[in-house]
Amino acid sequence: MPHVIVSPCVGTKDQACTEVCPVECIYDGGEMFLIHPDECIDCGACVPACPVSAIYPEEDVPAGETEYIQKNRVFFGL
Repeated sequence: MPHVIVSPCVGTKDQACTEVCPVECIYDGGEMFLIHPDECIDCGACVPACPVSAIYPEEDVPAGETEYIQKNRVFFGL
Protein backbone atom coordinates (compact mmCIF):
# COMPACT_ATOMS: atom_id res chain seq x y z
CA MET A 1 0.00 0.00 0.00
CA PRO A 2 1.89 3.08 -1.17
CA HIS A 3 0.11 5.77 0.90
CA VAL A 4 -2.22 5.69 3.89
CA ILE A 5 -4.54 8.35 5.30
CA VAL A 6 -4.56 8.47 9.11
CA SER A 7 -6.61 9.99 11.95
CA PRO A 8 -6.24 13.74 11.29
CA CYS A 9 -8.54 13.21 8.29
CA VAL A 10 -11.37 11.86 10.46
CA GLY A 11 -14.13 14.44 10.38
CA THR A 12 -12.08 16.82 8.20
CA LYS A 13 -12.37 15.41 4.67
CA ASP A 14 -11.01 18.55 2.98
CA GLN A 15 -10.90 16.96 -0.51
CA ALA A 16 -7.71 18.77 -1.55
CA CYS A 17 -6.05 15.35 -1.85
CA THR A 18 -8.76 14.04 -4.17
CA GLU A 19 -8.35 17.04 -6.47
CA VAL A 20 -4.64 16.41 -7.09
CA CYS A 21 -4.69 12.61 -7.39
CA PRO A 22 -3.91 11.76 -11.03
CA VAL A 23 -5.47 8.28 -10.82
CA GLU A 24 -8.48 9.12 -8.61
CA CYS A 25 -7.65 6.41 -6.05
CA ILE A 26 -8.87 8.36 -2.99
CA TYR A 27 -12.37 7.41 -1.91
CA ASP A 28 -14.89 8.70 0.61
CA GLY A 29 -14.89 6.17 3.43
CA GLY A 30 -17.58 7.86 5.50
CA GLU A 31 -15.80 9.61 8.34
CA MET A 32 -12.59 10.03 6.32
CA PHE A 33 -10.99 9.49 2.92
CA LEU A 34 -9.15 6.27 2.11
CA ILE A 35 -6.57 5.45 -0.56
CA HIS A 36 -7.11 2.30 -2.59
CA PRO A 37 -3.83 0.39 -2.21
CA ASP A 38 -4.02 -1.33 -5.60
CA GLU A 39 -4.85 1.84 -7.52
CA CYS A 40 -2.35 4.23 -5.91
CA ILE A 41 0.68 4.81 -8.15
CA ASP A 42 2.79 6.16 -5.28
CA CYS A 43 3.25 9.60 -6.90
CA GLY A 44 2.95 11.44 -3.57
CA ALA A 45 0.88 14.33 -5.01
CA CYS A 46 -1.65 13.97 -2.20
CA VAL A 47 0.88 14.34 0.63
CA PRO A 48 1.57 18.10 0.34
CA ALA A 49 -2.05 18.78 -0.67
CA CYS A 50 -3.44 17.49 2.64
CA PRO A 51 -4.11 20.48 4.92
CA VAL A 52 -4.02 18.33 8.08
CA SER A 53 -0.90 16.27 7.21
CA ALA A 54 -2.81 13.00 7.36
CA ILE A 55 -1.17 11.15 4.45
CA TYR A 56 1.98 9.04 4.77
CA PRO A 57 3.80 6.41 2.77
CA GLU A 58 2.85 3.10 4.40
CA GLU A 59 6.37 2.55 5.76
CA ASP A 60 6.33 6.00 7.41
CA VAL A 61 2.94 5.83 9.16
CA PRO A 62 3.50 6.99 12.78
CA ALA A 63 3.45 4.21 15.38
CA GLY A 64 0.18 5.36 16.94
CA GLU A 65 -1.56 5.41 13.55
CA THR A 66 -0.69 1.96 12.16
CA GLU A 67 -4.28 0.72 12.64
CA TYR A 68 -5.21 2.82 9.60
CA ILE A 69 -3.13 0.56 7.34
CA GLN A 70 -5.50 -2.29 8.16
CA LYS A 71 -8.58 -0.03 8.00
CA ASN A 72 -7.66 0.82 4.40
CA ARG A 73 -7.26 -2.84 3.48
CA VAL A 74 -10.55 -3.84 5.12
CA PHE A 75 -12.49 -0.99 3.48
CA PHE A 76 -11.37 -2.13 0.04
CA GLY A 77 -11.84 -5.83 0.82
CA LEU A 78 -8.15 -6.71 0.62
